[in-house]
Amino acid sequence: MFGTKKKTPQIDKEQLELIKNAQKRIKQKKSLYTHFILFLIGSVALIIANLGLHIGETYKPLGKDWFIFIVGFWLLILIYHAFNVFVINRFMGPTWQQHQLDKLVAKQKEGIEKLKTKLPDNEPAIVPAIEKKN
Repeated sequence: MFGTKKKTPQIDKEQLELIKNAQKRIKQKKSLYTHFILFLIGSVALIIANLGLHIGETYKPLGKDWFIFIVGFWLLILIYHAFNVFVINRFMGPTWQQHQLDKLVAKQKEGIEKLKTKLPDNEPAIVPAIEKKN
């Protein structure tokens, strides 16, 4: 009660970013799963309502039962949702890849600068001579 301290998180910013992306991805997949389950239950309910309970049995647009159009439209929405989750909004998309590439390039430049400072003064003249021979 009296001696409690707030614990500072030991997670660096990169790991925190990955965790947030993973949580976002989990939320997307759960939403898709919920949509799929609702699609199955709703489709079965519509089929039972038409064929079992004879609701709207006389209404047949284009010579087909009305529930076929509703289930088909709902299926198109479900397919779009799945396409959106798995193709358009991938977990580690192009922006994340570009961000990681920029980090690696910055680390490489930093390493090259460190190597340049460690080289003796007469070494830079030797490097071009070696390159010319190759």
